[in-house]
Amino acid sequence: MSQARLTVSEHTTAGVHVLALAGEIDHTTADVFRQALTDDDRSVRYTVIDFRDVTFMDSSGINVLVVANNEARACGGWLRLAHTPAPVLQLLRIVGLDDVIPLYPTLDQALAPETAA
Repeated sequence: MSQARLTVSEHTTAGVHVLALAGEIDHTTADVFRQALTDDDRSVRYTVIDFRDVTFMDSSGINVLVVANNEARACGGWLRLAHTPAPVLQLLRIVGLDDVIPLYPTLDQALAPETAA
């Protein structure tokens, strides 16, 4: 049985930490996701997560997002999601996280300063 895989690409642009995820987010990959969101450079308070290539997410991913959003807000920052595929979007809506974390159809829209939450 093969273990689910998650890859993370990250960079910072205009003071925003950008994560591009690919694969599945579940109990076997949640730590990879969590570690990517834990930035050693605490001067970066703003994060956009590009879900374009995420094929699956369960409650493990929801838990990571809730903690990351709370931490961002506690330090005056924000968390935004971009390119959320239908299965992930459905899960976010079921748990009500779409009302808590702003969702954007594109990465450019999520990065735009005028969309500040």
